[in-house]
Amino acid sequence: MTRHPAPSLPLSRRNALAAGAALLCSGWAGAQPAAGAAGTPGWPARPLRIIVGFPPGSSPDLTARTFTEPLARALGQPVIVENKVGASGNIGADAVAKATDGHTIGLFINVNLTIAKLINPALPFDPRRDLAPLSLVGVSPLVLTVPAVQAGVPAHTDARTFLQAARQAGDRWSYGTPGVGTVGHVGTELLKARTGIAPVHVPYPGYPQVAMGMLGGQLQMALLPPALAQAQQKTGKLQLLGVTSAGRSPLAPGVPSLAEAGVTDFHLEIWNAFAAPASMPAAVRARLSALIAEIARRPDVREPLFQQGWQVAGTSAEGLARRIDADTAQMERVVRAQSIRIE
Repeated sequence: MTRHPAPSLPLSRRNALAAGAALLCSGWAGAQPAAGAAGTPGWPARPLRIIVGFPPGSSPDLTARTFTEPLARALGQPVIVENKVGASGNIGADAVAKATDGHTIGLFINVNLTIAKLINPALPFDPRRDLAPLSLVGVSPLVLTVPAVQAGVPAHTDARTFLQAARQAGDRWSYGTPGVGTVGHVGTELLKARTGIAPVHVPYPGYPQVAMGMLGGQLQMALLPPALAQAQQKTGKLQLLGVTSAGRSPLAPGVPSLAEAGVTDFHLEIWNAFAAPASMPAAVRARLSALIAEIARRPDVREPLFQQGWQVAGTSAEGLARRIDADTAQMERVVRAQSIRIE
């Protein structure tokens, strides 16, 4: 087979075709990017809308609003955040999936793009079919957090010793999460499978209530976001035993990884990301993907995102698609094994 010299196809076009092929292979319908700004004449013609499925002041809302000003400057149009709250972010996700105006994207947490369809087959949108990845913005581990004082556990324990005590306690212990099907829930079920512990799940309205459940003695353990866990650690009432990321995290300085305690084949993170309707023109998606990734890595954006609790990623659309596929496959095994469903 004769190879044609590279100059026969413009570089930008070759890159676009290669990126498109990668996303098609990953199974994302219509997610292939095309040419950049040069391929989007006349766009944007009006303000860009970012739909967030959570209330104002929530972590996803703060992240979306961090991008509004730099995006508006780059696009020459206002960027507006619209909060469509409910169903753990899935009402907003459905609104993005069904948008056809060419000027709507969404800021999502990983539950909406990975777990939601697994635990609720009746979900009115399919993340793989109806949404196109743009960029993974930020990632964060959860932290195995336990009461500083509890029966059956030595004071100032470490993760290895605590997990041994948890195995002995069996289902007499409980763990809390902000609800069925959350990353904390499915992730703790994965941790149970990897370590042989068997605490019972107790869902709460949110992470602050989970922390209060531990402080009140109703829970023996939980996977908490680093900022909340560290705030409670400072009071001396909770201990941080290990982060769920593959290695240590700058978001939880000084906290070892659970891998250091001998927990193998366990890597869990929460994350947020931008995605667009699959119906949005490919050239527009490509332009937004590159722009969002570049903005996320700027120092003046990276710092506020870190303060919000995110280690910046700023990936390509292909990078986000790979992350969604990998996390979905991991979570699907747990969801099926434990028969986790939204009733």
